[in-house]
Amino acid sequence: MIIHKNKTLLFIGDSITDCGRSYPVGKGSGLGNGYVKLVADKIKKLHPDLNLNTLNTGISGNTILDMERRWERDVLDLKADWVSIMIGINDVWQQVEAPHFFDQITPERFKQVYCKLIESIVEDVDGVILMTPYYIELDRQDKMRKLMDDFREIVKDLSYKYKTVYVNTQIGFDRYLEDHSSYSISDDKVHPNLIGHKIIANSFLEAIGFEIK
Repeated sequence: MIIHKNKTLLFIGDSITDCGRSYPVGKGSGLGNGYVKLVADKIKKLHPDLNLNTLNTGISGNTILDMERRWERDVLDLKADWVSIMIGINDVWQQVEAPHFFDQITPERFKQVYCKLIESIVEDVDGVILMTPYYIELDRQDKMRKLMDDFREIVKDLSYKYKTVYVNTQIGFDRYLEDHSSYSISDDKVHPNLIGHKIIANSFLEAIGFEIK
């Protein structure tokens, strides 16, 4: 486990992170009902001595531009020791499903803003964790999956550049889809049920050195 005792771990992202969390900051029993809560519960159960303080500032519908606008309030001001970021799904969705109605976020713009956000914290925290966006679809030629893979590669490159922890959420879904339909965990291939959130949580826990039991 790379996170030590008495530390604060903050999760920020879109609806996958939000998942019904309390406002203005989800903590304690208000972490929502998604992967953030699953991660916190697993660590608390098996490593109660860590006394980990978990915060959730995910907001449904957010793109990276939305996250940038609230970065000071929802990240910098909270002074967490570890910051986990998962963003990009809405950025891709807007380009594919609503190209005429939104301020489009190209891969280049996504990378530029992401760099700015990472650089604002990377020297002041114990660590940064970058979680990839994903699409619950095996066909790599699918338009949404193909563009999501491009955004995932950007996150991978940024993780290498800034020496962060890297969580590939897509690979867990791909393994699951080898034997199951996407509709067994999601109606829209984006918002997962509890099984899907467990896949995300396990990917996160493995990346931070947690032994999955």
